[in-house]
Amino acid sequence: MTKTNLKHRGPTAKSDKQNYQSTPNETGAITKNWGGKLTVALTMPNTYYVGMSSLALQILYRMFNDEPDVVCERIFWEKGLEQSGKPLLSLENERPASEFDVWAFTISWEMDYFNVVELLRQAGIPPLAQDRQTSKQWDGRDWPLLIAGGPGVTMNPEPIAPFFDAILIGEGEEAVPQFIDLCREGINDIDNLLATLDRTPGWYVPSLRPSNRNHEAFRKVERLWVRNLPSFSTSSTLYTPDTEFSQMHLMEIARGCGRGCRFCLAGYVYRPAREQPLDNLLKSAEAAISNGYTKVGLVSAAVSDHTQIDEMATELQRMGATISASSMRMDPISLPLIKAMAETGARNLTVAPEAGSQRLRNVINKTQTEEQMMRAIALAQEFNFPQVKLYFMVGHPTETDDDIQALIDFTMEARKHFKRRIAINATPFVPKAHTPFQWEGMTASSVIRARQKMIHKALARHGVDVRADAPDWAEVQAVLSRGDRRLSQVLLAIPSGGLTVRSFFQAMEELGLDKEHYTGRWEIGAPVPWDIVQSGVSENYFHYELRLAAQDKTGLSCPPDSAGCLSCQACDPDWAFRYGDNVNRPVPAAKGGPWRAQDWLPWTKLKNEKHGTVTPIELA
Repeated sequence: MTKTNLKHRGPTAKSDKQNYQSTPNETGAITKNWGGKLTVALTMPNTYYVGMSSLALQILYRMFNDEPDVVCERIFWEKGLEQSGKPLLSLENERPASEFDVWAFTISWEMDYFNVVELLRQAGIPPLAQDRQTSKQWDGRDWPLLIAGGPGVTMNPEPIAPFFDAILIGEGEEAVPQFIDLCREGINDIDNLLATLDRTPGWYVPSLRPSNRNHEAFRKVERLWVRNLPSFSTSSTLYTPDTEFSQMHLMEIARGCGRGCRFCLAGYVYRPAREQPLDNLLKSAEAAISNGYTKVGLVSAAVSDHTQIDEMATELQRMGATISASSMRMDPISLPLIKAMAETGARNLTVAPEAGSQRLRNVINKTQTEEQMMRAIALAQEFNFPQVKLYFMVGHPTETDDDIQALIDFTMEARKHFKRRIAINATPFVPKAHTPFQWEGMTASSVIRARQKMIHKALARHGVDVRADAPDWAEVQAVLSRGDRRLSQVLLAIPSGGLTVRSFFQAMEELGLDKEHYTGRWEIGAPVPWDIVQSGVSENYFHYELRLAAQDKTGLSCPPDSAGCLSCQACDPDWAFRYGDNVNRPVPAAKGGPWRAQDWLPWTKLKNEKHGTVTPIELA
């Protein structure tokens, strides 16, 4: 169906001109006429400051607006706005949310579920999908089609499933064009559109698919993932000073992580690891710098794992970029990257030991050694970084007070190597769906709080800035991360502006739900709410990793930008061996132990030969 045949259900504007204009303090916003177009509201359910820090939101914004017959505008949550009675309007054309054909949410973490409900209430839209499907707006129009995606919902959509008509499981780049086509054909027949989405890979329609694996009609939803990442642009399109990454050009240099930390959702939801080629990234940075955006932020689960990170850092510095990195590993350490960051004005070097003792790092499969991390901290001193940040978790499975003392000792050793400001974060461990620790219970909040106090007491007097997320709120997050559909009633029971830890657990109690059921340890292999999602990683693989954890052993890893084995089942043979056979290649993944980039050099050479690279990439 052509765009002239598309029946739009909201008011239209006078001109069909597309303008690239800016809202206050912002460049890159796209404002279009609504006439005859599919209209999409795009929301990260948090503040503008937080939402505009999301590269995923920017990528989706561009993809929707790249279609001439699609209008995509942004809507953000604002604290207290719902209680004030003010209307919820889009940023570009100030249209009410209820006038859009589609309202798409990208959700990064579970605590934003509360904001989703508040946004729907503020928009005057029935929060539950079943109520929207059996009612109309006051003027006879259908309610907007509500869809969601993102890491905060894709691996366990159940607590929030009743609010959405459809949920995308996995990565969205390849799904968006097909979704737009389906909406062009069927936005005016929601029932038929949902039935079509239910038959479309990657789409979960909660009203049409039971989530209990013992139900006779149970069908898993297969996660989508992008096989050819270089075919998509993964860089900033919007720039504003009013966000954490003020006027920064963000580039996703790689997606996924093959290190296999057992607590990490991102390490499993985005398998296998894939890279953007160096040439693509340098062209993106060059274009941004030519437009005055000289701050370049490198984004990935492990920036330093990119097989060409040394060359990338050197070239970006030569271009005159100020370089920041979202997350780095120290095995191997990228000396050119650290040097370039320091010389271009970076304020922080971040190191993530996650645990203080080597035993506990083995349990969580964190293969960086203390020696490697101390070398990086010493480099921060040598290159005059103003601050080193250390990220730890408190409450890991099997953790004891001895491990907390090891955390303190690690930080004091870091103090010997770095004489300036040190800040640490002691975040409570929260079990996540589709990770080896998904069945593990959460350490009691009283124990976590006592250990956080122990850390603060020991380190604050030495000038270490100790930051610790509240364990009570972490329990709320744990309930939502492992929740089922009954949690939707808890979300509805909390009045707008009335969210507290006490109100959340009181609502649970009034609805007959036991907090300990969601935060406690579960029988390994028992049915779980997220059985509906086929993440790609087999359950047997998680069992294997748990057995290694019980022996204080590290487990498997996969190389950057490839797989080369079929151990976890996230890859298929076509993908795993797309650069060639690996008969003569060592497979360190099968041996476990420390992650070492040099182990993957034979695989990298195969990749280079496939693409005609003359000089093999040297890995530190």
